[in-house]
Amino acid sequence: MRATQIVVFILWFLSIYAPTLFCANVQYDHRALLIDGKRRVLISGSIHYPRSTPEMWPDLIQKSKDGGLDVIETYVFWDLHEPVRGQYDFDDRKDLVKFVKTVAAAGLYVHLRIGPYVCAEWNYGGFPLWLHFIPGIKFRTDNEPFKAEMERFTAKIVDMIKQEKLYASQGGPVILSQIENEYGNIDSAYGSAGKSYIKWAAAMAISLDTGVPWVMCQQADAPDPIINTCNGFYCDQFTPNSNSKPKMWTENWSGWFLSFGGSVPYRPVEDLAFAVARFFQRGGTFQNYYMYHGGTNFDRTSGGPFIATSYDYDAPIDEYGIIRQPKWGHLKDVHKAIKLCEEALIATDPTITSPGPNIEVAVYKTGSVCAAFLANVGTTSDVTVNFSGNSYHLPAWSVSILPDCKNVVLNTAKINSASAISSFVIESSKEDIGSLEASTSGWNWISEPVGISKANSFSQIGLVEQINTTADKSDYLWYSLSIDHEDDAGSQTVLQIESLGHALHAFINGKLVGSQAGNSGKAKFSIDIPITLVAGKNTIDLLSLTVGLQNYGAFFDTWGAGITGPVILKDSKNGNTLDLTSQKWTYQVGLKGEELGLSSGSSEQWNSQIPRNQPLTWYKTNFNAPSGSSPVAIDFTGMGKGEAWVNGQSIGRYWPTYVSSNAGCTVSCNYRGHYEASKCRKNCGKPSQTLYHVPRSWLKPSGNTLVLFEERGGDPTKISFATKQIGSLCAHVSESHPPPVDMWNSNTESGQKIGPVLSLKCPHHNQVISSIKFASYGTPLGTCGNFYHGRCSSNKAMAIVQKACIGSSSCSLGVSTDTFGEPCRGVAKSLAVEATCA
Repeated sequence: MRATQIVVFILWFLSIYAPTLFCANVQYDHRALLIDGKRRVLISGSIHYPRSTPEMWPDLIQKSKDGGLDVIETYVFWDLHEPVRGQYDFDDRKDLVKFVKTVAAAGLYVHLRIGPYVCAEWNYGGFPLWLHFIPGIKFRTDNEPFKAEMERFTAKIVDMIKQEKLYASQGGPVILSQIENEYGNIDSAYGSAGKSYIKWAAAMAISLDTGVPWVMCQQADAPDPIINTCNGFYCDQFTPNSNSKPKMWTENWSGWFLSFGGSVPYRPVEDLAFAVARFFQRGGTFQNYYMYHGGTNFDRTSGGPFIATSYDYDAPIDEYGIIRQPKWGHLKDVHKAIKLCEEALIATDPTITSPGPNIEVAVYKTGSVCAAFLANVGTTSDVTVNFSGNSYHLPAWSVSILPDCKNVVLNTAKINSASAISSFVIESSKEDIGSLEASTSGWNWISEPVGISKANSFSQIGLVEQINTTADKSDYLWYSLSIDHEDDAGSQTVLQIESLGHALHAFINGKLVGSQAGNSGKAKFSIDIPITLVAGKNTIDLLSLTVGLQNYGAFFDTWGAGITGPVILKDSKNGNTLDLTSQKWTYQVGLKGEELGLSSGSSEQWNSQIPRNQPLTWYKTNFNAPSGSSPVAIDFTGMGKGEAWVNGQSIGRYWPTYVSSNAGCTVSCNYRGHYEASKCRKNCGKPSQTLYHVPRSWLKPSGNTLVLFEERGGDPTKISFATKQIGSLCAHVSESHPPPVDMWNSNTESGQKIGPVLSLKCPHHNQVISSIKFASYGTPLGTCGNFYHGRCSSNKAMAIVQKACIGSSSCSLGVSTDTFGEPCRGVAKSLAVEATCA
């Protein structure tokens, strides 16, 4: 190792494993957080450490920093860290300290949301199931058993962070901590006990003496000195409960979560940027994206119920760690524009006026420093605003930012950033994929027994509630019963089942006769199954499933799951009924294959010549990793429902047969107007999720093992691997766009007027622009991947763009007649380009 390499290694080692040498004093006043006595405008983003891998963390954090973030925000997941009371786990994806140190190594701060209730679409809201069985416990209220456990775990995390000297007061990156989470949304259900609980939680947190401020989100009555903060799609109208506290936004929802059975939600970046600018316009100084990288619900961590394995959240960095453009780039520009205003923002409160309908002007002015925000909150009409002797054009539902109260550096509706089209490329060659060819020869299988097969089964009169019975050790609970039936050739019988959810497979005499599931809006369901009984003894085996436990709502820990009945046999011919609810049922928690550890693929019992479309089947195959370094996914098209493991690591639940409704999607989404989770949807009438993330770090070049447990029946030979790759780069910039934010200093200092610029940059450092698929200056129409010429188009555009861009990793072109000539006078013009990199 050369001397320079040794120095770099030592600096890296110290950044990860040694505390920072300089302590920071973190306080707050009515305008902002103060770090070492200086007010700060802070941009934050949520990344949850267990929803990615330690190998992904440095890249995700660096991309966050490059996107203009100052802070990384994460929850702390109690159920992961204390799966058994008193037994802690902080390894691998659960290594909270390593994650915090990785953030510190990138030079960013951390907001640690300890909770310990997290919601987060996470199983049971982050609570460990053993908590439920403590005698006399009631969650999230003035209950002594719960408070004792909550304080013990919170203190454990605080002490661990202190021991590693990770609080800012010790020289570390943690500048904020959160206690509880969105309790104000449901505290009325707990009455006076809820009020006293919040006071207790605040006092308990303060007593832990972290040396940094604590916050409570969505808690209007957060006791001093706890800062109450806002969560939502918009928080510009939020006001803290004391004039001594800053206006903070802990969750700006960058999109929404995906549910099995639901279409895919997304949030246009123009609206997200509008919400951010409005927040800072009206006095905010700390804003966090939830999520900045959503990641993946590996294993059985998703909650809901029915939360999908993907937790992409339409975030600026997608589930696979790829920058989502133009969302990431446009928000980066917004952050730069806001930071140009920082000196004015932290110095004073805004003066807000409304010079016309739907128009709002906010001015921050102190001495010679001035910054202004001009907002058009109307949803349909563009307007012209006269401000400080100048005229400004404001598109509907947009904010213009003027760092000097004169020149517009950015308008939230005008995107300078390039967009990118990413796609999954199926890996089809045998050399790359190994044994996953379209035949049965590469697969082995083991049949999961129907009904009771384990020695620890038990019998009980009546139907049991599932969560109390399984303690969430498994998704699965068997309900088994034998009955005698008199032979009647003309008899037609219906099995009627009522269930609290979440899903069910019914077997009569070992054969699957029906399946049913609830949905994310209603987990409960009932089903009538026509069945045929034989003369004499008949076995009814009901496999009840959970699909992630409830994570939100008052008293959510008491909601329950499973077949609570009634369960009735009804003779369709004569109407006679037999209620089976109160009979003696036999129960089995989990599957025989789980007990045998089949998910590792190491059993000697695997058979060849696999059956297809057979329920309750374990499948195994070996494969080589897809070539290259692009992120990897498995396409589960052809399978029904189950769970999958790669080299023993669970990639989560798969359910490609749960198809979303045909209703609720549109070809495009108008960003103008208030966003809500149901507003912008795609993928209607299609499976909610077919592609499932496999982290590269879980793969070896060859000799990997894929194991599936299939509940309903599928054909594993239809499974394929795919890599996610970026195809086209596009940009569409008009003559009315502001110049790029990066040109602000040169623009103002030189005194020269710089016009709009279209810029393209290949996503990887070793790439160059290899082709221009489309270029038009004039009135081009369409969207990325589908641009087309309008009535006006310069015949020089393609040649000019090709000369400027091909062979370079990046290129920039002025959007003006100076560059392209005059194709049509008196017409507002723009430049649209689509390029590819290689």
